Amino acid sequence: MNNNKAKKMETSKKQGVKDLLKAIETGATEPVSIINQTNYKQHNLAVADGLAGFGAVLQQLPPNSAKVNTIRVFQDGEYVFAHTDYNFFGPKIGFDIFRFEDGKIVEHWDNLQEKPAKPNPSGHTMTDGVTEVEDLDKTQVNKTLVKSFVEDILVNGKMEKLAGYFNGDNYIQHNPQIADQLSGLGKALEYLASIGVTMKYDKIHRVLGEGNFVLIVSEGAFGENHTSFYDLFRVEKGKIAEHWDVIETIAEKISWKNSNGKF
Repeated sequence: MNNNKAKKMETSKKQGVKDLLKAIETGATEPVSIINQTNYKQHNLAVADGLAGFGAVLQQLPPNSAKVNTIRVFQDGEYVFAHTDYNFFGPKIGFDIFRFEDGKIVEHWDNLQEKPAKPNPSGHTMTDGVTEVEDLDKTQVNKTLVKSFVEDILVNGKMEKLAGYFNGDNYIQHNPQIADQLSGLGKALEYLASIGVTMKYDKIHRVLGEGNFVLIVSEGAFGENHTSFYDLFRVEKGKIAEHWDVIETIAEKISWKNSNGKF
């Protein structure tokens, strides 16, 4: 396949995902044709499997209530992942991951968090900041770097390695509760420890990237809650420069609408 054809297919998949998400707001039916009608595996635990499950949720939305503003869309092979500002049964920020086979979506994962009413201590929202993809030739190197950071710091707690992943104190933070800079992250972790709240990453399930952006999907615990962590990082000159995340408590199994699991 030549580079031009590959680029067109990539653009087509990204645009298809943006159109599909926007259809939640507009009610347009044409974008839904990108989903494989006979093979669509759903990992949102509140939604039943298949295209029918997706449709059933849309029917439950109050009329004209949905709003969808997709801020970032990336592609890694057969996966397209998006960062979106939603009003979906209330204001939320979400990450969605779609897996393609033969040009059709066959699998979907997501993480949703209630949208805060105000910016974080440094004035950032959960979605603002850099959107432009750079350094496509460094995708794999950046994926390896960010995975190592999550493994070292968030899974294994090797805090002595923390500073090596950053350019001094330069770090832009979009988590609703945490201030900019590496020192802001340190203060937040210290505060959580002081009130007896642990944030523990146990397992990385997926690493996706395009250029200078890398998304890590992890499982762990936040306080007493079994938790799904989606963390998006921007890398600049071999160091982590910016971070967005969405944290969702994993529902009790008795309430699941499908049996596919969160991950």
